[in-house]
Amino acid sequence: MKQVGSVAVVGASEKPWRYANRALRMLVSHGFRPVPVSRFGKDILDLKGYASLADIPGRIDTVSMYLSPERQPPVIRDILAVRPRRVIFNPGAENPDAASILRRHGISVEEACTLVLLATGQF
Repeated sequence: MKQVGSVAVVGASEKPWRYANRALRMLVSHGFRPVPVSRFGKDILDLKGYASLADIPGRIDTVSMYLSPERQPPVIRDILAVRPRRVIFNPGAENPDAASILRRHGISVEEACTLVLLATGQF
């Protein structure tokens, strides 16, 4: 595994056709340590799941966001508390207001697709 902090996939799903699930699988295949974050904190793909970013032990390097903007406010508060290096707002999760707040707090923000970033070596 690559020696960076965890990559938290917020909005993780057990459903293999969902993009968040595909991101978990692709992160593993690229040597990262993804952490599923979902409402119920379920383990997904034999990866320990959590209900909140605040529950994840150790440093979180990247948050890959798959929640719609309407469902993000509590997660944005958690992001501000745990202070990851960056947040990737995947297609459908873009949130200019949250991005502005995160940037003001020194957190790097990208509007991008985690799958594309991984596939093109830009992650």
